[in-house]
Amino acid sequence: MRILVVEDDPDLNQQLCAAFEEAGYVVDKAFDGEEGHFLGDTEPYDAVVLDIGLPVKDGISILEEWRREGRDMPVLLLTARDRWSDKVQGIDAGADDYVAKPFHMEEVLARLRALVRRAAGHASNAIEIGPLRLDIGANKVTLDGASIKLTSHEYRLLSYLMHHNGKVISRTELTEHLYDQDFDRDSNTIEVFVGRLRKKLPDGLIETVRGLGYKLSAE
Repeated sequence: MRILVVEDDPDLNQQLCAAFEEAGYVVDKAFDGEEGHFLGDTEPYDAVVLDIGLPVKDGISILEEWRREGRDMPVLLLTARDRWSDKVQGIDAGADDYVAKPFHMEEVLARLRALVRRAAGHASNAIEIGPLRLDIGANKVTLDGASIKLTSHEYRLLSYLMHHNGKVISRTELTEHLYDQDFDRDSNTIEVFVGRLRKKLPDGLIETVRGLGYKLSAE
């Protein structure tokens, strides 16, 4: 899953990015509203963490423009604790949730997980497909109850496919959602990781749809 963090405080930006990366997300970052707006316009994110009080362009304006332009990725706003009006304005502008500063990083992670899974149509932190189970909160995958040892790249790929169970996912979409903006989009890395995953999963669980991409099939 690919996340955008738009926060002008360098220390907080770094802390957020480090926490998200440790939780298994791929993270792009911006330090002002103009850069954040541009990235949200041009890159496909699974969620955005957006500070309201940004230089150049404020978070509310960015969010309103994204929604007018049809950008529907989940947005988690970062607000000042004593500015209740910012929270109301943010929700009205199209925010999916908000966290007031100062906050506990665990709360931000929990709210982010909830936004991502709800956007994919899942109400629970556990996604089950046949014998395969993904525990989103624990970043753990089990097969028939036994834990599967995955690399970070394998986990991100399998997690994305499981979040979008039943949907055919193209290699381009996987690349866009699993790697940051500097990744070589012409590489064959996705095929390599799909091949490695297939060796760890039951035959036929990851189905190749010729000319279109991949999908999970529990049949």
